Amino acid sequence: MVRSAGSGRPTLAMVARAAGVSVPTASKVANGREDVAPETRRRVTEVLERLGYVPRPQPAARQPPALIDLVVHDLASPWSGAVLLGVDEAAHEAGLGVVISAAATAARGGQPPRGWLDRLSTRGSAGVLFNVTELDAAQHAWLAHHRVPFVMIDPVVEPPAGVPSVGATNWQGGVSATEHLIGLGHERIAVIGGHRRKACSVGRVAGYRSAMSAAGLAVPPGYVRYGSFEETGGRRQMRELLALPQPPTAVFVCSDQMALGAGLAVREHGLRVPRDVSIVGFDDLPQAEWATPALTTVRQPLSEMAAAALRILLRLLDGHRPEGTRTELSTRLVVRGSTAPPAA
Repeated sequence: MVRSAGSGRPTLAMVARAAGVSVPTASKVANGREDVAPETRRRVTEVLERLGYVPRPQPAARQPPALIDLVVHDLASPWSGAVLLGVDEAAHEAGLGVVISAAATAARGGQPPRGWLDRLSTRGSAGVLFNVTELDAAQHAWLAHHRVPFVMIDPVVEPPAGVPSVGATNWQGGVSATEHLIGLGHERIAVIGGHRRKACSVGRVAGYRSAMSAAGLAVPPGYVRYGSFEETGGRRQMRELLALPQPPTAVFVCSDQMALGAGLAVREHGLRVPRDVSIVGFDDLPQAEWATPALTTVRQPLSEMAAAALRILLRLLDGHRPEGTRTELSTRLVVRGSTAPPAA
């Protein structure tokens, strides 16, 4: 090996100059690329050996995992459809395959069955996105024991400390829905929450109370009610509201499905939306726009939430812990035909 003293480590530029080729050509030969003429390759190789060129170590590029799992509550629901769309688009950009499971049923309280986790380990999935109500203590323990990275998408029950989750600004959404009704001139405004102790429901009802208090409006007894996030719950609670001695002229309903059920109850009572009762929902599912009248609602960015959860999962797979375990995306009020000023 011939190298002048003090010349330091030979570079590709030195090799290219000595061989009479461009730096990109020298790089191709040094890295074993095939698209170089034989004579040029021979000449560059001789210079590489003579100068003792050693390629600089390249940082190992992260190879994205080939497969992740997405577990949803119900494949038939429009909610799950929006989540699937967000995950699919983000996974395509990341070069990932996605296994989709509808592993939860109402009978299991929105939780994946225990045997499903064992199948996860045999599939070789690198991580999991859960769009289910909650995981029980045993399932959390299994995931921790097997070191399976996972992220919760809008869990109804607050996950344990340290578990990453993505949700929406539920409190602010409740404020904006209620302020919209107040701005139309309503004073007798009721709320129908989801499950009484579920985190998202608590936040939305708290936003309603905050807006009512800020406007100096009273919340009469019986005006705060709770359903089940399903159409039947909204229908039942609206019937009870309409049976009050002084029923509300407007109702903030904490899910679109419950809001559609509430609208049915209004019509069953011989009244009309929004002439007699204004209704605001929460979610902005496709049915909200198709309803008659179209439903004013708080848009929850479901697809964006799902995509954000996948990006967090990728960072976990890279060995990075998120700065905070809870990520919230902004909600937005979408005004349609189900709200109007109160009747004179």
